[in-house]
Amino acid sequence: MDVALYWQAQADGRVRCLLCPHRCLIGPGQRGLCQVRQNRDGMLLSLNCQRIVALHVDPVEKKPLFHYAPGSRTLSLAAAGCNLRCRHCQNAAISQVRGPVPGERLEPAQLVAQARASGCRSLAYTYTEPTVFFETVLKTARAARDAGLDNLLVSNGYIAPEPLLQLAPLLAAANIDLKAFSDPVYRQLCGARLEPVLASLRLLRRLGVWLEVTTLVIPGYNDDTQQLRQIAGFIATELGEQTPWHLSAFFPAYQLLNVPPTPAATLEQAWQIGRDQGLRHVYTGNLAAGQEETFCSGCGRLLISRRGYRLIRVELQQGCCRFCRTPLAGVALADCGAVA
Repeated sequence: MDVALYWQAQADGRVRCLLCPHRCLIGPGQRGLCQVRQNRDGMLLSLNCQRIVALHVDPVEKKPLFHYAPGSRTLSLAAAGCNLRCRHCQNAAISQVRGPVPGERLEPAQLVAQARASGCRSLAYTYTEPTVFFETVLKTARAARDAGLDNLLVSNGYIAPEPLLQLAPLLAAANIDLKAFSDPVYRQLCGARLEPVLASLRLLRRLGVWLEVTTLVIPGYNDDTQQLRQIAGFIATELGEQTPWHLSAFFPAYQLLNVPPTPAATLEQAWQIGRDQGLRHVYTGNLAAGQEETFCSGCGRLLISRRGYRLIRVELQQGCCRFCRTPLAGVALADCGAVA
């Protein structure tokens, strides 16, 4: 266990955690809402620091990141815990922990060495919520940068501005979940608030981190046209029309087993809403036949065709459309050449 970052001791022996917008006030011996930060004798400890609970080599498209180094591999890692209580969580076994915190102690140098040995271009902090293993992310990201590897953040965006300001210079790209555009829905679905997520997105955009946004479309919660139009409008207006929006189909999970899967027609409608709001790159996924092609924002020609997580066809030259030379928005696109 390691001393955590971002907290304040209180005069009565409690500690105030400052890592995320919950700002938990934690009594002696108690844990915060995330269950992985504990008050021990007036100090806040990180119970999951460098305790890796999931470690896999993934195609970067799985994050999903479609406009960062397409076709590259990333070492995905996670520690236990989460600062949200999503009723639809797909990784509840490792995110909604109680009791002893699981994981194998792996130091940053070991993770970087494994990434390099696996032919990965980057490390991705994902699966659970990287905010609650912030100390691990920060240490590992610094080691990765020093080794010439990129860092990718896959997050719910529920993080305070100060730690995000510290982490952002180490990031090449981030995919942030925007789960709804209604504060009551956020509270009901995730036990969180909408505005801090929007603030994180705005801040990452201002700091120049490449952003992609994911919305899991859940029937009865966030699939109404008003919310979808508001999400797409926010992305286009405040993050930029070139920001990719990933629309993912929901399947019953965790505490939402009684909610039906997202109809394909709903995702098709959401895709059209995104396009109508001015977004140039809208994708639908978690479907047998999703819209996962990337088109040139200049001439409209097909630039990248995907099947699952594989690139089937690439029409880029040095990151530009080979037909009209319009640059494709993104990061590390120059190395993405033609695929046989």
